[in-house]
Amino acid sequence: MNSVVQWIPVFGVVALLFAWYKAGFVARQDQGTDRMKEIASYISEGAIAFLRREYSVLAVFALFVAVALFLANYSNGTHMVGVSFIVGALCSALAGFFGMRVATKANVRTTNVARESIARALNVAFSGGVVMGMSVVGLGVLGLSLLFILYTSLYGTGLDVMQNQVLQVLSGFSLGASSIALFARVGGGIYTKSADVGADLVGKVEAGIPEDDPRNPAVIADNVIDDVIHQTNGVESWHKVRTRGRSDEIFIDLHIKVDPNITVRSARRVPPCGPRAQ
Repeated sequence: MNSVVQWIPVFGVVALLFAWYKAGFVARQDQGTDRMKEIASYISEGAIAFLRREYSVLAVFALFVAVALFLANYSNGTHMVGVSFIVGALCSALAGFFGMRVATKANVRTTNVARESIARALNVAFSGGVVMGMSVVGLGVLGLSLLFILYTSLYGTGLDVMQNQVLQVLSGFSLGASSIALFARVGGGIYTKSADVGADLVGKVEAGIPEDDPRNPAVIADNVIDDVIHQTNGVESWHKVRTRGRSDEIFIDLHIKVDPNITVRSARRVPPCGPRAQ
């Protein structure tokens, strides 16, 4: 059994390597026109700024909770649950960061490819989603397996020890991952709703700017959060991993309204689960 367990981290590394390969594939695609690159740069810069600010706050929260868990469980010998919490939070944050970076690249490239072929656009969008999926699975498997190996070497492999100590300590990993995912979604939800309301009140009502027009900063902010909040579901949401369909769809709408001279063949919306038969 020990020899089998020691091989499990390798599968996590393989998943991360595959995510890196798919990220390279997305990055090699053409970004399109200068106007498309300009809008994409605004979204990318906003996403980086949002995550940097949010993660700086969550880092303080994670450290505080980890110390509290360590002290609260010190007397019964399961104080390492605090370490598991930190590792889980780190894996969740990294998965969201990797997915967000690739999503901001995949959006504009998917839009550009969609001008020629919907099938190729779906391939680029799906490849961007694969990066998030493989990052989530790879970091989850790698983090859990390494912690399991560490704790079995510290506590032993007896049945009582596994039930009363090892599994209890490992539970901190899921708690840390879920905490980061929860606050990322809550913070992102508040952010995107503020952007929606701002775009409607100021842009459409007062300034008369059409809906989804990038001249309104709130529209850019809304597209920022479409990248961020969908990528920060983290390790908690293994069963909810999906491709980056929604932001690609919104970005196509943006680009068509900015440059009416562009001809999009078979223009239609693509749901997150795949193309819809017409």
